[in-house]
Amino acid sequence: MNVKQRVWKKFLVAGAALALVTGIGSTLPTAYAGGTIKADETKWISIGIGLRTHFSAQENASPSAKAYTNAFNVDNTRIYINGQIHKYIKFTVNTECFNCGANNGRFGGGNLFAGQSNIGLIDSIGKFEYSETVNMWVGRTLVPFDRGELNGPFYHPTYDGFKTPFLPNDQSANFGRSTAANDGAGLYGRDNGVVFFGRIHPMGTHFQYAFSVFQGQNGGPNQGSSLLYAGRFTWNLLADEHAGNPGYYTAGTYYGGYGDLVALAVGFAHQKDGVGSATTKDDLNAIVFDGLIEKVLPDDGGIITINGEFKRYWAQNRKSFTDGVLDGGTGLTTPCGCGSINTPTPGMWIMNGNSWTIYGLYLFPEKWKTGWGRLQPYGRFTRISPIDSSQREEWEAGVNYVIDGFNARASAYWQYGDIATKGFVGGPGVFAPGRTGDRVDSFHVALQLQY
Repeated sequence: MNVKQRVWKKFLVAGAALALVTGIGSTLPTAYAGGTIKADETKWISIGIGLRTHFSAQENASPSAKAYTNAFNVDNTRIYINGQIHKYIKFTVNTECFNCGANNGRFGGGNLFAGQSNIGLIDSIGKFEYSETVNMWVGRTLVPFDRGELNGPFYHPTYDGFKTPFLPNDQSANFGRSTAANDGAGLYGRDNGVVFFGRIHPMGTHFQYAFSVFQGQNGGPNQGSSLLYAGRFTWNLLADEHAGNPGYYTAGTYYGGYGDLVALAVGFAHQKDGVGSATTKDDLNAIVFDGLIEKVLPDDGGIITINGEFKRYWAQNRKSFTDGVLDGGTGLTTPCGCGSINTPTPGMWIMNGNSWTIYGLYLFPEKWKTGWGRLQPYGRFTRISPIDSSQREEWEAGVNYVIDGFNARASAYWQYGDIATKGFVGGPGVFAPGRTGDRVDSFHVALQLQY
């Protein structure tokens, strides 16, 4: 395909995607919160649903490696159940369609629940919410580390929110001790444990803390049953974003609902012997700095949102590899702790290095409403810099069609870079020395609904 044909095809795909996004609003009703059944003021139960689906076309990713893919995907299908049984006691149970994803339910080298179930448990939380300053959640819940993870897939400002390397609890294939490779560190950013959180308001600002203890990687490198410790501290300099959020969860935008926002945060995670394998192990150490700025322009001038994040992982194995297994295809046995060794024993491999991403969005004013919703163009840049492997980066530009906040939103976006071909999560070879991958174009159209 020559340059003119390639550019023309890009415009055709982008134009069709945008037409679909703006047109879909004329047929979709507004989505509302899930239905609630009340026994009295302190006893109630609610149920809701959420789904995310998209179409993607990625350059040179077809079976022939010479054409664009044409793939329809169901990314998430969730059932939300929440309730309260006492003034201070609540609960949450959420499910997910695990086998709706790629590879017939296989993720991170493992097989989700042996591939036997389509719907599985991702959240099971007992909530003891005593006051604004002291609260405790117990059970299976999100590890408080970075804003992106605490947004979850449904509350990112963009559809494809996860673009930087994860903690092990988002790369594993199950919970608890297992004999399968990469198992046992959690799933979908969740793990089994306890979170203590609350907030105070020094000098008119708003400070939230969250400290947690989780099971973490269990087995593999962790032969001593050490626990994962993680925490996050957020300082809201203007409005209090947490006033309406459940617990310590976050969102990547509030569509101007809280007015002007400046939120600065730092998160950390540590687990002794949390990465590697039983024979080549090291501690998991990670830190993240992230920020959210949201400005409501005067005179109904629209809303500007800026998100930024910097992550640093330390996961360098200090022991030499002696099992004689070569690095995934490169012929190296360098002890880099970089997710590069196809070890014969269970293990968890993550990046040793840093990553950062920044993106800005502009939501058009209410008076410029088109059909049922408003247009929100945006741009994003992401760079991942492993110490022991090749750098990778990606540009993204797109537009959201915001019908009812996070309850009804369609998106169309273009991505260009080598993150898709080199990878950004752990596993054998992903952060290996000499990792290669082409810079490719991809086009996406997505829909998100919640009730």
